[in-house]
Amino acid sequence: MRRQRGGGFELFDGEEGAADENEEEMAAANEAQIGANGQAVGSNDFGVGFRAEKIMFKFRLLLLLVLLLAWTPQASAQFAHTDHKQIVDAAGKPLLLRATNLGNWMVPEGYMWLFQGGPQSPSEIRALVLELLGPEGSAAFWQKWRENYVTREDIALLHRAGFNAVRVPLHYSLFESDDAEGFRLLDRLIGWCKAENLYVMLDLHAAPGGQTGANIDDSAGYPWLYDSPQEQEHLMAIWRRLATHYRDDPVVLGYDLLNEPIPHFPKLAPLNPSLEPLYKKLSVEIRKVDAHHILFLGGAQWDTNFSVFGKPFDANVVYTFHKYWTAPDESVLRQYLDFRERYDVPIWMGESGENTDEWIAQFVSAQEKNNIGWAFWPYKKMGKPSSVVSIIPPADWEKIVEFAKLPRGTGHAEERLKARPEQETITRAFEELLESVRVQKCRVNEGYLKALGLKADVAAAGAGVPAR
Repeated sequence: MRRQRGGGFELFDGEEGAADENEEEMAAANEAQIGANGQAVGSNDFGVGFRAEKIMFKFRLLLLLVLLLAWTPQASAQFAHTDHKQIVDAAGKPLLLRATNLGNWMVPEGYMWLFQGGPQSPSEIRALVLELLGPEGSAAFWQKWRENYVTREDIALLHRAGFNAVRVPLHYSLFESDDAEGFRLLDRLIGWCKAENLYVMLDLHAAPGGQTGANIDDSAGYPWLYDSPQEQEHLMAIWRRLATHYRDDPVVLGYDLLNEPIPHFPKLAPLNPSLEPLYKKLSVEIRKVDAHHILFLGGAQWDTNFSVFGKPFDANVVYTFHKYWTAPDESVLRQYLDFRERYDVPIWMGESGENTDEWIAQFVSAQEKNNIGWAFWPYKKMGKPSSVVSIIPPADWEKIVEFAKLPRGTGHAEERLKARPEQETITRAFEELLESVRVQKCRVNEGYLKALGLKADVAAAGAGVPAR
């Protein structure tokens, strides 16, 4: 076994002994060979004797080279990794991550559909779509949604703007088997990102059992993950499958093990001590199949509370925090900067945004001044221009929004039927939505990109009028 730190390795107990035994065996073989040839042992100016010993000396050098190659991870050769307080690329050059989050793609969120007061979680949104489009229609809609929402042109636009990474929120249900749809979508995305020189971070946004109990993890309303052995094993299986699939891909930067675990609700505070032990279990499982990729660990209370962490337990780990609706200055970064100093590990801001361009510009400046990389949320949505691109709502979408606000459940069936739009209107609205989510139909928010310090004149061919 080996322990990696910044591309180097230390021998664990037992490895030095094994090396010594190999040395003794080679020495014995050397003596036997010399004896068989009837040659006396001697030495020249370089400390090497006759032909047999020269052969064995070369053999030892070759064996040592093979062992060193076996012990040196691919991480030092081709994978980004950590080096003390920094994330570095494969060549060891510091890597300041400037990323966006591909939210609403695999994990839909109600507010990005303008469903305030209506369905919020992926399951609730799927139930609404099923009610409106039927079994066949809803299945076809979701397949087309995932095909259209993120395309090669989206990734090309991000490259032109100056991003160097994307964080991809994942729903565990799309990765339940080795040939699941999620792998096909991710493989395609990673291929595009490789062509555009962007790293990809895998973010388990919706974990089995729920890590938050809120809408973002699509759970049953309580974070059962921390108390359920069944769901924890389910979680291990998902990450083993992901890590096995992507262990040799250097475009994948790392694995964000749980998004925003344990909300700030007082009744959930007793779960805090369960978080780091769960991360440790996940780390052990992932390292059985993948020694290369960085593990990203978020704090409790929506990725804000680092007091749940002790000394780092993995040598290739980054601690990630999220910050929304705070002062956009160094004061809100201080606890994370102190953590970085105390443990000599990198920190990274995995989510922020949903604010004005002025606020975002100030917060970007505060982070980069302190050598903190970032990923703002989200890349694409309907509504306010606090995203890279905005989806233009389809005609009659407000009728879908109003219907979505009605109380749900079979007890309200008659009420919902009375308010239900005509089927022709429903079908047309969702067909238009599938076209509206294409980046060529979206509006590029130039003010937002400028606030991030990136290039703003990046509109896709055929895109809508840029927002300034």
